[in-house]
Amino acid sequence: MHTQQGSCHCGKVTFEFEFDNAIIGALECNCSICLRKGALWHAVDDRQFRILSGQDSLSLYQFGTRTARHFFCSHCGTSTFSNPRIAPRMWVVNLRCVDGVDIDVLPRQAFDGRNWEEAARQFMQARAPSPA
Repeated sequence: MHTQQGSCHCGKVTFEFEFDNAIIGALECNCSICLRKGALWHAVDDRQFRILSGQDSLSLYQFGTRTARHFFCSHCGTSTFSNPRIAPRMWVVNLRCVDGVDIDVLPRQAFDGRNWEEAARQFMQARAPSPA
């Protein structure tokens, strides 16, 4: 198991997450908020994610269905991580906030957040176990 750390721009909010082998790609969503943030997401299970410092510096933004929880630093405004609408009990970390990750070499998987319902259906269908 590997551990990676990240932070907001001013360093008040710090976090870490664990993953099995390597970060092999990033999810790039084109919904109205992710597009404006320029976020590149990596999903982790709730047990694999920890806020190390600055929980009191986090602000929350929600819109639409108010299912997703978008966290950002109230001091510098950096969007560090979220609980996504597609899996609200998981975390997605913004790889642009993670130390030592070369985002230029990571393959990017597009998620068509502008057409969220259809994209979510296809995304979940692609990850469903195939019938035996």
